[in-house]
Amino acid sequence: MTEFAGRIAVVTGGGTGMGRALVRQLLAEGCHVATCDVVEENLQETARIARNEAPQGIRLSTHQCDVASEDEVSRFASEVARDQKTDHINLLFNNAGIGGGGSLVNAERSEWERTFNINWNGVYLCTRNFLPMLLASDEGHIINTSSVNGFRASLGGNIPHTAYSAAKFAVKGFTEALINDFRFNAPHLKATVVMPGGVGTDIARNTSRLVGGGDPATWSDVVVNEMRSQWQKRSTEHLQALNINPALIDMTNDEVRAYMVEREDAYREIGITPDAAADIILNGVRNNHWRILVGKDAEALDRAVRKHPHQTYDLDFNKYVKAEWQD
Repeated sequence: MTEFAGRIAVVTGGGTGMGRALVRQLLAEGCHVATCDVVEENLQETARIARNEAPQGIRLSTHQCDVASEDEVSRFASEVARDQKTDHINLLFNNAGIGGGGSLVNAERSEWERTFNINWNGVYLCTRNFLPMLLASDEGHIINTSSVNGFRASLGGNIPHTAYSAAKFAVKGFTEALINDFRFNAPHLKATVVMPGGVGTDIARNTSRLVGGGDPATWSDVVVNEMRSQWQKRSTEHLQALNINPALIDMTNDEVRAYMVEREDAYREIGITPDAAADIILNGVRNNHWRILVGKDAEALDRAVRKHPHQTYDLDFNKYVKAEWQD
């Protein structure tokens, strides 16, 4: 699928970040787009921006949907057929995701499972529910967003990140399994896995609202004190690895709230921009790449894991990643 004009695409997690960037770029190329997000405010902002930019005659439909819920995903698919006036789609970008659920030992089970269910079940359920519309197309492509945490199951080197990493490994394996499934059972369909490194998105902010304590600016004193209690249980080194200032333990509640808001804002500045990431993804789809690495950090980690598989979980493994980056 070298051109997207006249095609119909579904993009999950279109309210912010890479999802919003994909929506805008697809529309600009003349592709009709249906997008969903669980946060209505984010979804409406995407709709406002995208409708001002979309070429005349190109359809954009927006849908509120929790991709971890099969009932909501089923409703979403029905709404897409209705609003796009179609019995088929050509592109499915399973992009929705959050962080959270770091430790199987220390995280709350509800947080762990919420993270896993959005990041993995969302991909599976959307694929299941949109598959009939993909099969009905003359040409279709599923693009599933995994992560560099699907190469190495820890965040930033050595931080436990079990729910997120397990889900992203599942997304990677599922997508690779679809390649042969489609080759023999639906040869007009393709599957691609996307492995982003650092991309400046709102994932930290969205995670706080979906599995954390909500907007840090509005945390109650009870919530702040509970967070402080959790931080006190961790070592200074562990807090620093999590990019949390150990001095938070001794800050006032107002200072804690302000710091956490700034921390969310800072996440937008890491890595490459969502627009650059979307451009890499769409170029990869045009070239029918079965996997797409997004960012120099993703490329370096991929090479390091392949060259040094037995050292992948050594505490000093980042030295191999840095060496690959320099190359």
